[in-house]
Amino acid sequence: MARILITSGPTRQYLDPVRYLTNASSGRMGLALVEATLALGHVPIVVSGPVDVEYPSSVDVRQVTATDEMLAAAQEAFADCDGLIGAAAPCDYQPIKVADNKINKTGRPLVLELVETADVVATLAADKGRRWAVGFALETEDQRLRALAKLERKCCDLMVLNGPAAMNSEDNTVEVIDPSGAVIGAFGGSKYLVAREILGIIDARLIRRPAAE
Repeated sequence: MARILITSGPTRQYLDPVRYLTNASSGRMGLALVEATLALGHVPIVVSGPVDVEYPSSVDVRQVTATDEMLAAAQEAFADCDGLIGAAAPCDYQPIKVADNKINKTGRPLVLELVETADVVATLAADKGRRWAVGFALETEDQRLRALAKLERKCCDLMVLNGPAAMNSEDNTVEVIDPSGAVIGAFGGSKYLVAREILGIIDARLIRRPAAE
C-alpha cells in the first residue's frame, strides 16, 4: 500500500480583491485519480485548488487557492508520501502587485506586470529522494517533445501528456511517456477509465517494481 499525494484543480492569482487569473481546470481528472488510487488499495492525499467536484469524504483533502499555497501544502503532505501525481493545473503567472482595492474602468488599456509562479511538481520532485513523481503536461504543439522536456526538467519518473480538450471535460485522451521518450500507454475515454489505466502503470512500474528488486 502506497501513500500518494495527488494535486488537483486550478489555482487563482488575484489581481485585486475580486478579480483573478486562473484556467478552466475542473478537478475531474484529479478526482478520477483519487478514485482509481482507492480502487487499487492505496491511500490518496489530495491538495486541491478551487473545484466544484466532491472528493470522497474518507480522503484527506487540503484546500488551497493560490499556487504558493498549493506548493506549501504539497510540500508538507509529500513528506509522508511515497509518490506524487501532479494532476493540478496551477496558474503559471501572478501579478507583481495585487491592488488593495477593485481596479476600476478608466477607458484606457490596463497593463499588467506578471511574473512566473513556483513550479509545484518540479520543486517537489527535485527533493524526492527515493520517492517517485508523475507529472501532467498539457500541450498544444510539439506535444511529445515538450512533454519529454518537462519530464526531464521536472525530474519526473513518468509524464502524462494531454491536450486542451481535457480542460473542464468529462473525457480525456492521454499518452504516458517514460524517461526514454517511449510512449508506454495511450488511453482515451472517461477520465475515470483513463485514471485507472494511468494508476495501473504507476502501480506496476513505480510502486510494486521497487519492492521486488
